[in-house]
Amino acid sequence: MSWVAASFWSDRPRKRAAKLETWNYRAAMIAGGILLVPLTGWLLGEKPIWEINHAGMYALAALMLAGLSLTWWARIYLGPLWSSVISRKEDHKIIDTGPYAFVRHPIYSGLIIALVATAAAEGRLTALFGAALIILGVWLKARTEERFLLTELGPESYDAYRRRVPMLIPFLPRHR
Repeated sequence: MSWVAASFWSDRPRKRAAKLETWNYRAAMIAGGILLVPLTGWLLGEKPIWEINHAGMYALAALMLAGLSLTWWARIYLGPLWSSVISRKEDHKIIDTGPYAFVRHPIYSGLIIALVATAAAEGRLTALFGAALIILGVWLKARTEERFLLTELGPESYDAYRRRVPMLIPFLPRHR
């Protein structure tokens, strides 16, 4: 709910990505979300493929909270430039400090961390497959956003950022 409430301090978009292009990643995210819900595995009669003790659950909960904290840090750092849809805002600029100095899409990176921890805690194949589908959707959205920003902000400035900072996982090789 806090994520939705925070959308009110976001600037209005000047331009958005094409709607058809957004359904590629949304379909994967929706299907993955359905599979990740614990009720889905239970309704299918699926048994967990592993059991996690209390210490493991606390560790996974901490990992999930760390991922969600990264998403909030990145969202707050982005400020009024944030949007739930791929868009360009008035006076849009590249943010390359804070969490954006480590990865170009730290909100998505935090979501991936939280999803992996959640699926591991669930321990069912449907949850793992659901998390994988959502992560695929996040990756597709990041790629779509990359193409959009490259066009909107110009290859000279955005390509320089892409060469310096990895897309989703810190310390991986950068875009060439």
